[in-house]
Amino acid sequence: METTQDLKEASREAVVDAWATLQAHARNGEPLSPDAYRLAFADPEFLLRPETRGIRFQLELLKPDLGLAAAGVHNTVVVYGSARVVDPEAAEVQLAAARAAGDAAAIGKAEQAVRGARYYAAARAFARIVAEHSLRQQPADRLFICTGGGPGVMEAANRGAHDVGVPSVGLNIGLPHEQHTNAYVTPYLAFKFHYFALRKMHFMMRAKALVAFPGGFGTLDELFEVLTLVQTRKVRRVPIVLFGKSYWSRLLNLQMLVEEGAIAAEDLQLYDVVDEPEEAWDVIQRFYGM
Repeated sequence: METTQDLKEASREAVVDAWATLQAHARNGEPLSPDAYRLAFADPEFLLRPETRGIRFQLELLKPDLGLAAAGVHNTVVVYGSARVVDPEAAEVQLAAARAAGDAAAIGKAEQAVRGARYYAAARAFARIVAEHSLRQQPADRLFICTGGGPGVMEAANRGAHDVGVPSVGLNIGLPHEQHTNAYVTPYLAFKFHYFALRKMHFMMRAKALVAFPGGFGTLDELFEVLTLVQTRKVRRVPIVLFGKSYWSRLLNLQMLVEEGAIAAEDLQLYDVVDEPEEAWDVIQRFYGM
């Protein structure tokens, strides 16, 4: 009589056979044209049809979930921010080159890069604080830095964890202009998404806190999604920290929404604004009574 283990092994062998068939097509240079006889889960054309979008949603939800669980990543501190900032050393090199060339436009751009580089340094320092805390915790209580996996602030945060030898997560996204995973994401914790919605869901699923550094449309999209989910109690309350008082005070006038009756006054208490990496960590510590 077949046992459950026997059935699992038989199923695994069937999947292996289907994968071997796909590999054989690739080796032989045979085009993978639509094939009614091919197993459905081994048929790329079928899986990429508009009608199978729901299946792709499920796969994009499940693959990172299983990978992160297997790696023991249960709690994260998510760091959002611009992909366009550079590290301070690179910014100074850029400025020196622009000044040497005497190009006014290039000098202005380089000076902007130098101003933005302080956020790279701050994100790196903040992530290092979180990673050092994590080293002192039991495995089930560790906090892992999680970013969008790209350059700029994301790279800086992954780099801060890397500085002290702690793994960190990168949830990258396929874009028309390819965004490669930065060098500091732990390779087995680097995941690529097609759907922004599934990627944002994964940001929230394990988040114990979210820190938004200055950024553009993508950062604002992620920030307001989190604020909305917390405000409507669709997710549990977590610390939401905005880094850079000057930046956010010029960008956001949420008091106006209170005055217009669009949000409640208490909704302004859903987030904190800070200027130092240690302040951001203090907000998180106070929230959890660490």
